[in-house]
Amino acid sequence: MHTTQEKYIKRFGPLRIAEHWLNALTFILLVVTGLSQKFHNYELSQWVIMSFGGIDTARLVHRYSGIMLAVLTLQHVLVASFGVIALKWQPSMIIHKKDFQDAIANIRYYLGLQEHGASCDRFDYKQKFEYWGVVVGGMLMIGTGLALWFPTIVTHYLPGELVPVAKALHTNEALLAVMVIIIWHIYNAIFSPEVIPLDTVIFTGKISLSRMLHEHPVEYRRLSGEPPAIAEPQAIYEPGDYQVPAEEETLQDA
Repeated sequence: MHTTQEKYIKRFGPLRIAEHWLNALTFILLVVTGLSQKFHNYELSQWVIMSFGGIDTARLVHRYSGIMLAVLTLQHVLVASFGVIALKWQPSMIIHKKDFQDAIANIRYYLGLQEHGASCDRFDYKQKFEYWGVVVGGMLMIGTGLALWFPTIVTHYLPGELVPVAKALHTNEALLAVMVIIIWHIYNAIFSPEVIPLDTVIFTGKISLSRMLHEHPVEYRRLSGEPPAIAEPQAIYEPGDYQVPAEEETLQDA
């Protein structure tokens, strides 16, 4: 149970928080304007389209939101790549063998076959799965969206069959992304017993020490230089005082 004396560790900087909410806003616009076109026979879809001023305006909003998604994705990849290569940031989102071992360990823990769950680093295997789903899925949406926006240019260089393929990929990936956000991301951010009634990390950029010990003991041990069993090492100060090293503020979960 958290108390007023709970100590906090900085997890995300203001740029990562701003990036998250820009992505969230862009995603919402794309979903609202995109799915209303896909399911245009429904009254709700027609109401949404008319609320935007008609189908032409809805399409413009969707396309320019797609441009925003492309810009956000490109800058994220470039900044992360530059940070890892030039600034020696830790590549926290790279999938390792340990992630598969952690998944197996947690399954065994849930089944009562071992006493403790996995000890995870800065991001656990579930966060990495969601992150790469967003990045790869975003690139797929950008590529297929451009093919649908400029079909004559695409078919000038590539087979015409690519356009209907792009349409199928674009709309089905959109549905998959919506389901992942609703079922996976929103649950983990709001309804999970670990964070209910709301995970405030992406608002404040800070995570409580008790939650850090529970969810990211490997990262805690690396940053503090102390084993996770120690509750208050000298590396942890009063709320908001502890700053994660620059190399830790790299690819964030979506």
